[in-house]
Amino acid sequence: MATVFRTPVFSPSASSISSVNSKNPNHVLFHFHHSSKPTFPSHYSTLRYSKTSISCSQSQDSIHSPRRRPPYIPNHIPDPHYVRIFDTTLRDGEQSPGASMTSKEKLDIARQLAKLGVDIIEAGFPAASKDDFEAVKMIAKEVGNAVDADGYVPVICGLSRCNEKDIRTAWEAVKYAKRPRIHTFIATSAIHMEYKLRKSKEQVIEIARNMVKFARNLGCEDVEFSPEDAGRSDREFLYQILGEVIKAGATTLNIPDTVGINMPSEFGQLIADIKANTPGIENVIISTHCQNDLGLSTANTIEGARAGARQLEVTINGIGERAGNASLEEVVMALRCGGEHVFGGLYTGINSRHIFLTSKMVEEYTGLYVQPHKALVGANAFAHESGIHQVCGL
Repeated sequence: MATVFRTPVFSPSASSISSVNSKNPNHVLFHFHHSSKPTFPSHYSTLRYSKTSISCSQSQDSIHSPRRRPPYIPNHIPDPHYVRIFDTTLRDGEQSPGASMTSKEKLDIARQLAKLGVDIIEAGFPAASKDDFEAVKMIAKEVGNAVDADGYVPVICGLSRCNEKDIRTAWEAVKYAKRPRIHTFIATSAIHMEYKLRKSKEQVIEIARNMVKFARNLGCEDVEFSPEDAGRSDREFLYQILGEVIKAGATTLNIPDTVGINMPSEFGQLIADIKANTPGIENVIISTHCQNDLGLSTANTIEGARAGARQLEVTINGIGERAGNASLEEVVMALRCGGEHVFGGLYTGINSRHIFLTSKMVEEYTGLYVQPHKALVGANAFAHESGIHQVCGL
């Protein structure tokens, strides 16, 4: 097992220099023995990697024992520091060009996501095709009923547009799960409403309100609503439509940066503004869904959590449409390694020992190979050739 310290905060003495890189004599390799360990601030985190696991350790780990996952209530989290992880690898991730999977492969990944401990598995878009419907239904029946000794079982979610056919089809697929959820969406940005929907603000609000009510009337007690392209939507309109769907029975409000255009400070402020100005917001969970078009999806997701979001939508290896989504492994390990000093005690229920194997399974099944320098799961992420910014071999 190797421990990697990024940007060490020490000056090496001559006795700590073990060898010099023959390819570049200016790059020194450092190997420390127990007698010459560097000293790091008490809050400094280290990443550890083995053949099958990634973990984050801090000097305070032995003091702060891991917290248990709180009981699942659709619109409320008993512990305000707990952050739900919503994995959409099987839905948004599969929308990556060339990433289609068989029903059996989707079931295998869903089983692995349950081992990983994700709170919600978005298993697919049931109305998209008969095959997708059957896959979601199969996952709901099997993975959605596999309750472990601690009472954990993932929520099984199906995506739908804001129309009765989609919502009814989603419900018919997910209703077999112990904890079923319908996730419905409609666009709210001016450009989408004008050119895609060709509807007024008032019409969009009416559709959203009625379709959330329709989902609840089918018997679904866990309904997520997304204002598509929220990152470019008018703030006052967002507060209005979100307030209406809360009254209609939505339990989670997902705020998407659909085209990946927001900066971290902008997205964090968007979440903060929604939390401060939406009527009834205290009765629902705020979620994030960040696309990676500018390479900012992980940063935006983290800023959303800092601003009050308590559900984060992610995919394994960050796969998804165009440049992909926020990466589960990056978001989870950033929260874990940030610790109390950065995130004020935010934590997830993810078992990080299963991250690496889950990553490899998704890579193999989708054919979307991880770039060597991909954070945490890339082939080079914990490799060391030269440079003074890493220390390996402790």
